[in-house]
Amino acid sequence: MNLVPFTIVALSLATAAALPAAAADRILTVSAAQRQALGVRTSVARPAGGAAIATLPATITPPPGARVAVSAPFPGVIRQNFAVSGQAVRQGEALATVFSREVLEMGAELSRARARRGVAQSAATRTNQLVKEGIAAGARAEEARAALQEANADISSRSRLLALAHADASTGVYTLRAPIAGRVSSGTVQIGSAIDGMSAPFVIDAARRYAVEAQLPERLVGRVRVGDRIGLPGGILGSVTSVGVTIDPQTRSALLKASVPAAPGLVSGRTVSVALFGPTVAGAVTVPASAIARLGDRTMVFTETVGGFALRPVTLVSAGGAEAVVTGIPAGARVASTGVSELKALGLAAPAGN
Repeated sequence: MNLVPFTIVALSLATAAALPAAAADRILTVSAAQRQALGVRTSVARPAGGAAIATLPATITPPPGARVAVSAPFPGVIRQNFAVSGQAVRQGEALATVFSREVLEMGAELSRARARRGVAQSAATRTNQLVKEGIAAGARAEEARAALQEANADISSRSRLLALAHADASTGVYTLRAPIAGRVSSGTVQIGSAIDGMSAPFVIDAARRYAVEAQLPERLVGRVRVGDRIGLPGGILGSVTSVGVTIDPQTRSALLKASVPAAPGLVSGRTVSVALFGPTVAGAVTVPASAIARLGDRTMVFTETVGGFALRPVTLVSAGGAEAVVTGIPAGARVASTGVSELKALGLAAPAGN
């Protein structure tokens, strides 16, 4: 089997610069054995949604309204702890149980309010009967109804507080539950530690979306608009939600915020690189950055053909990260994404007319 020697990879860029213009669009015959030996793999050119105009460092943060504090309705002592920082939780899932003396007192007050309601109900019934018989004045019936309404209000408010706290008035224990599905971003309580009624033992971040914050250079202010696409490593796409209108005098930049869907590896506080995409260029396609070949001052790609590859000139619109946006080849064309240097050397070494 006659394979192309790997020594052709060592051909210099000076030789590449001397490649004549006629070499563009030439067909390189590459057998299956040669293709395997050279490590050539292909990728499909996809329609480009927009050209990357810049790549910026950014920080992942919770989006507005996505961070919820789990507050303690009553002071007490942590009895059991079921969640830790970073743990994914379902809505309504128990996070901790708390023993509180105030829950016991609330239960006692509820029992007293129910007793008062019974007395007020009986008094209101008797008073209404006396008013109907003309024995008592109507004002006494109004007073009895007011006392009954007051007892009902006490029962309603105390019952609602105990229900919202998922409390058991007989044991004095209430349960802290996750109000939303997400991930525990803060949970520092320990078994036996005391909490008060104004603290938030847990903080939960919604798991559906994240925000991205970056400093937009002054030169890009006005070019980037709300709704423009952004890209994160791993093919995660999002959109710009706001662009600051004030330039920081020290950094000469404005604050940019964007929204991205939740994806593996995205956590609040992580630093990532974000690509900003500008308006769509007609006929532009996205190819792997590794597919780009430089031959002198020309930009080329190798498109797959029957029995080999065609060397096609393209115009580089933008390049950022692992992808590049070019024009000059149609969407759907398969381009060599690995082994490009070997194909370039093969093209330089092959006789004219191959």
